[in-house]
Amino acid sequence: MNIGNALAGLSLLAAVACSSPVRVDEMSDAQLHTHARDLLAAVPLIDGHNDAPWQYRRRVSNDLDAMDFAHDLSHLDPPMQTDLPRLRAGGVGAQFWSVYIPIRERGGRRGDARIVIEQIDLVKQLAERFPDDLEMAYTADDIERIHGGGRIACLAGMEGGHSIENSLAVLRALYDVGARYMTITHSKTLDWADSATDDAVHGGLTEFGEAVIREMNRLGMLVDLSHVSADTMRDAIAVARAPVIFSHSSAFSVCRHVRNVPDDVLEMTRDNDGVVMVTFLSYYVSEELRQHGEQLDAERWRLRKLHEDDEDAFRRDLGAWRESNPAPRCTIAQVADHIDHVRDVAGIDHIGIGSDYDGTSALPEGLGDVSTYPALVVELLRRGYSDDDMKKILGLNVLRVMREAERVAAHLRRTEPPGTAQAPPPES
Repeated sequence: MNIGNALAGLSLLAAVACSSPVRVDEMSDAQLHTHARDLLAAVPLIDGHNDAPWQYRRRVSNDLDAMDFAHDLSHLDPPMQTDLPRLRAGGVGAQFWSVYIPIRERGGRRGDARIVIEQIDLVKQLAERFPDDLEMAYTADDIERIHGGGRIACLAGMEGGHSIENSLAVLRALYDVGARYMTITHSKTLDWADSATDDAVHGGLTEFGEAVIREMNRLGMLVDLSHVSADTMRDAIAVARAPVIFSHSSAFSVCRHVRNVPDDVLEMTRDNDGVVMVTFLSYYVSEELRQHGEQLDAERWRLRKLHEDDEDAFRRDLGAWRESNPAPRCTIAQVADHIDHVRDVAGIDHIGIGSDYDGTSALPEGLGDVSTYPALVVELLRRGYSDDDMKKILGLNVLRVMREAERVAAHLRRTEPPGTAQAPPPES
């Protein structure tokens, strides 16, 4: 299958075409969409987070024959949001595939690292199965080369520091296998770092947590601060010697979800030269929808206590509440509002895109799958973002962060030995 090689020769022409000023206000809708595709051909759209690998594990036990990535998978129940034809339609140039494993208990469990290796192996198998369209990438140069050749660069990002099982040696081994970022926590607090969606036990990072950040910098693994508490964000940026990323987060001032980034951390990210990859997950995008979700949770709790073991009554009354209180809409414009806010606080050099496709069913209208990125580009062009601004948001900012992380790692590997810190045993 060779969907994309024909695009390779267009990249240089598109780059030239996009270098001149564009009067967006004079363009028709069709012209705007054409221009958006020219931009996507000129620079690689680098998406920070996609959970399709976990869908393969959960649905078909990683059997690539059972769910053919080469065909549209939107007919499945529930629909997949990602497949090769729609990645092409969306103009994706590089994808950080989340090699996610659930964390159901604080601190994680033994055996998590094995599952991460299996998920990285799945990403590699996908790239090997479709060599005309996909290729594994490990550096910024790899991404540019692969995109220039008309293919999609595939990278692996670990979602959750429980993956390393409290071991710097395991962290190093997972980097060697191919992981190029690690989200410090997922939904639960670890023995060495607080999560945004669990109790704060440490007030941020422990000493071992700081050692993890330093070792990631020495390796060249990007420090991803999505999912961590605000104090963990602050501690990690203070310790970091290379730029950090937020692989799929948005702005707390626009939507007050604990997973989003407060303004003072946006300023720290600017000073660190990092990047916030704005997410599409609706409950992190729409403040109205977030509040509706809180009200729904409260009503669910109230009805559960009221009806105790009467499941029929619980379902009846909860359904009636939902009918009387429909969920607000979430829109592309609200995603763009977050991008506006990150630009206003941190600057245009610190914005990226991290969709969270196939990790959620709650997506904005018009951004329902990986084919829809051009619609977001059009929305931003209409808001007055220049071609140079768009190139930075689509991928150049992330490439800069990766190159600096690679430069720092090259220096630290020459000047520092591998870390030897040991995590203290978990409290009983």
